[in-house]
Amino acid sequence: MGLIYPVIYDLLYNHFGPQGWWPAESKEEIVIGAILTQNTSWQNVEKALNNIRQNGKISLEFIHKTPRAELAKFIRSTGYFNQKSERLKLFVEFLYHEFNGKLDDLFSLDTYILRERLLSLKGIGFETADDIILYAAEKPVFVIDAYTKRVLSRHLLCDAGIDYNELQVIIQKETPCDVNIYMEYHALFVKVGKDFCLRKKPLCYNCPLNKLDKNIGHTG
Repeated sequence: MGLIYPVIYDLLYNHFGPQGWWPAESKEEIVIGAILTQNTSWQNVEKALNNIRQNGKISLEFIHKTPRAELAKFIRSTGYFNQKSERLKLFVEFLYHEFNGKLDDLFSLDTYILRERLLSLKGIGFETADDIILYAAEKPVFVIDAYTKRVLSRHLLCDAGIDYNELQVIIQKETPCDVNIYMEYHALFVKVGKDFCLRKKPLCYNCPLNKLDKNIGHTG
């Protein structure tokens, strides 16, 4: 039936329109938000970012200078706040030690090397690293998250437990290697997942992906 992932993108984009994701005023804010959003909702991340803003500045320099215990108080809303404050501090320590605190110097690395360096840091996994690479460094990697896996597995396009990198390769093979498309596509998967799919009882009837080829079907 041809390439399915461009079809999915078109169906979602035509239904929802542009999502304008990632909401941030700077690359530094994206990095901080990417680490804070692990295992929590964006609403909780926004509360933490506002707390940081009210007590100083959303910047890696502020993270660097703020004692870990104090930082943990600012990000309490995100859960695992002691762990996340440690991860933020480890990231900025790495940045200051290896790149003199300059995010652009880190982002100037080849995409593969940048990904490997990020993944070498404690607490940064595939999704967090790819969030940083795509939205902050603006390099083309496709971010896979729970929404992506749930939506695609419901339409029998992958197993629910598929390996992160395996699914990433599959989608990237069919999708134009374009930063803006990858950004939008990831946001659209989040949108359809939240609105229709990531529920105990999915709302399949009104889902824009109902229009997929009937040969694919879905589990409902």
